[in-house]
Amino acid sequence: MRKHVLIPTDFSSSAFNAVQYAFELFKNRECTFHIYHAYYIVASSKGNPLFPVPDELEYRTIRQSKNREMDILKENINRLSNNEKHQITYDFEYGFLTDLLKEKVESDSIDMIVMGTRGVTNNKDVAYGRNAINVMEKVRSCPVLAIPRNIKFEALNEIVFPTDFEAKFNLDEMETLRRIAETANASIQFLHIGSENNLDETQQKNKQFLEDYFKSVEFSFHWLQDVALMEGLLLFVKQRKSSMISFVNRKHWFFGTIFTNPLIKNLGVHATVPLLALHGQ
Repeated sequence: MRKHVLIPTDFSSSAFNAVQYAFELFKNRECTFHIYHAYYIVASSKGNPLFPVPDELEYRTIRQSKNREMDILKENINRLSNNEKHQITYDFEYGFLTDLLKEKVESDSIDMIVMGTRGVTNNKDVAYGRNAINVMEKVRSCPVLAIPRNIKFEALNEIVFPTDFEAKFNLDEMETLRRIAETANASIQFLHIGSENNLDETQQKNKQFLEDYFKSVEFSFHWLQDVALMEGLLLFVKQRKSSMISFVNRKHWFFGTIFTNPLIKNLGVHATVPLLALHGQ
């Protein structure tokens, strides 16, 4: 079955790197890549002060500019790959990024969003740009894979999946994780902060689900004690030189911790490991 991958672009080097990563990750899969740009004009209010609308000349000028930028991007992407398994579409629209991406995911049956972690502002003191965080937080109908700017695709060795085993796993999202591991021939390392001996009945059942569901790929369980979740996760990834972190983002708990945690800056994991955000109920 053909896979549909949506790649938002702001025409930055970070966004272009995400395109390259996605092409390599899915080089053996039949894919349609939807290269997509959303833009918004900060206009002076001439009518509704809550939602100022640009005038016709301003709107036409910016569309012409975006069209030129998209043409340049097409030329650069066409030099990247001639993979017969891949089809590429290009589009740009006026509006707010997350709103348009939600619509695009539904209208084009998108299986995954792949994007860079930082855009044209490229603030070196920020691990993840506002757009990347907003998309991973708010576009919850499909997985989001965020690629750090300096990461070039290499064969994945393993995907680290932190879990507390407390909530039932979403089958669609687990299927995404399994397919990524199968596609990349990578193992999955399930990481739990705590003791295996202290799992309650619900946790044991959910652990057993993972054991049964991921039989087709190599996997193992790891247990860390006397360490905070984020510190344990980041140290684990750094020591093992893992290729990717995947997690289920439930009720915004994850981003409220990791993206404000100084460990991100200290360990530099944000610059070396892609993040695959899955969305539980």
